[in-house]
Amino acid sequence: MDSGRLLLLAVSGMLVLAAFATLPFRHVSLPTAVAFGLFIAFGELLRLALPGGREAAPIAMVGALAYAVLLDLRGSPIPTPHSALSVIAVAAIGMAIGALPHLAAGRPLGLTSMCTRLVTVACVAFIFRWLAPQHFVYADTHWWLALLVIVVLVALGWLIEILITSLIRADDVGARFSVALWDEMRVQGPLGAAVAASAIITVFSAQVMGLVVLAVFTGPLLVTQIAFRRYAGIRATYLQTVRSLARVTEVGGYVESGHSRRVAKLAVSVGRELGMAEPDLLDLEYAALMHDIGQLSLLEPIPGGATVLVSARDQNRIAELGAEVIRQAGVLDRVAELVRCQSWPSHGHDPEPPIGSKIIRAANAFDDLVGGSVDRDRTAAALERLRMDTAAEYDAGVVEALTEVAGRRLASRL
Repeated sequence: MDSGRLLLLAVSGMLVLAAFATLPFRHVSLPTAVAFGLFIAFGELLRLALPGGREAAPIAMVGALAYAVLLDLRGSPIPTPHSALSVIAVAAIGMAIGALPHLAAGRPLGLTSMCTRLVTVACVAFIFRWLAPQHFVYADTHWWLALLVIVVLVALGWLIEILITSLIRADDVGARFSVALWDEMRVQGPLGAAVAASAIITVFSAQVMGLVVLAVFTGPLLVTQIAFRRYAGIRATYLQTVRSLARVTEVGGYVESGHSRRVAKLAVSVGRELGMAEPDLLDLEYAALMHDIGQLSLLEPIPGGATVLVSARDQNRIAELGAEVIRQAGVLDRVAELVRCQSWPSHGHDPEPPIGSKIIRAANAFDDLVGGSVDRDRTAAALERLRMDTAAEYDAGVVEALTEVAGRRLASRL
């Protein structure tokens, strides 16, 4: 576990310990706490897998944020807002209960994402108590002020969650923090807007409907989550299909086993080193996986599948045929363009190839020369050969990034 996760876990643990050690039970409405705790547990049980290996629990966050900024609740004998420590305790218990079935089924506990959500809710709860006096009832006379405060706090909570997630993800995948932050905002923006709107509506509706509001809003939240789940499923299916298609050249004996996967992994690592955004990295991964599919048109396979050893004319023909095959799918036009331009030299060609094509060209040449070997001398010789050709064939910036990635690759194997 890296230092960032350890710090996050330590902060979450201290918040939970403080909540249970000093929790003023006399100021907590037990029915309200139980209802919101079960709602959070239900949302945690229905976690959502987002693109890029991300994890979210939107229903749980709606319940936790709504409880953190809850105003007067109809039928509750205890005035609100309740203490921030009670919010932390209820959220922690709800998340733990919702995570138990995942643990029993052998799935990951998702401790990092749960801690991130808990810290986010804690920040919102503490700031809300600082802004709102204990007995100040917004809804009676200043509903517009209540709305403004809650909107700002929910947006702040979303930003805190994004910042923590971006810091951890940037460290995990080796991306620049600015790029990771933008990717998180783009991916989780629509979901965050849905969570924020639902939490705000829940808070104000609870003044009229009481705890019944939690049951009423469960349906729309489930529909929203199903839509996001389908999107993530479609993207996962795309990637599985592309990987299966990339295997055709290996099964047919046109390239070495594992070549496409190695090139794709190397290309994505180089793209991250150069600061490419996640949508561009996804296109790059698809293109790198299928960059050799044009070899299926050859009557005789290239020895070892090493296109770096054939003439420029043959490289262009393989790239054009591969791009045509990919273009037939009708939804991967940008990927097809990257494959089509991979055979173009990085300098002296009009038009200049896109950066993704330059990366694939260099990563493919490197793997053609090195393969799955982790021998330092062989790797150094391959990189030196690529550097010698940067005047015409390969982009100097791409080769430099490839050198950094190859160094980490060797270190991770030792």
